[in-house]
Amino acid sequence: MKLSTRGRYGARAMLDLALNSGRRPVLLKDIAKRQNISLRYLENIMTVLVASGIVKSTRGKRGGFELARNPGKIRMSEVIRAVEGPLIADCVENASSCRRSALCVTREVWKKMQVAVIGVLDSITLKDMVKAHNKKVEKSSAKMYYI
Repeated sequence: MKLSTRGRYGARAMLDLALNSGRRPVLLKDIAKRQNISLRYLENIMTVLVASGIVKSTRGKRGGFELARNPGKIRMSEVIRAVEGPLIADCVENASSCRRSALCVTREVWKKMQVAVIGVLDSITLKDMVKAHNKKVEKSSAKMYYI
C-alpha cells in the first residue's frame, strides 16, 4: 500500500491547522506556503476535508480554514479516509463492488491489512501529532556547546 500525495498533503494540512488551532481561521495561502504544497492542489484537498466535516471554512475578510473539532478528537484514520477514500480496496468495504468477492481469497488478505492500517491511524490524533511536532522542533533547536 502506498499513500498518495493527496493523503500525505491532507495530513500535513491538518497538522498545520492543528498547530494553529484556537486562533483565527488560517488562510489557505499560508498553509500552502508553510507546507510547500501547490495552492490549487491544496484547494481541492480542503474542499474534501470541509465536505467530510472535519474542517470548516469561513468566507470574508477574517475568513479561512479551521478544525471543526478539538485536535484531540480528530483521528488520522478520519483524515486519510476523507482524502483517500477506501484505503486498501473497494471490495473490502463494499463486497458488491466485485462479483468475485464471495470467493476471493485475496479479499480476506486486504481485510486484514485494512484492519491493521486503520488500527494504527485510529491510535493517532491531531493532538498527538502536534505534541510530536513540538518535540521535534524543541529537539532540533536545542543548542550544542563545544569545548
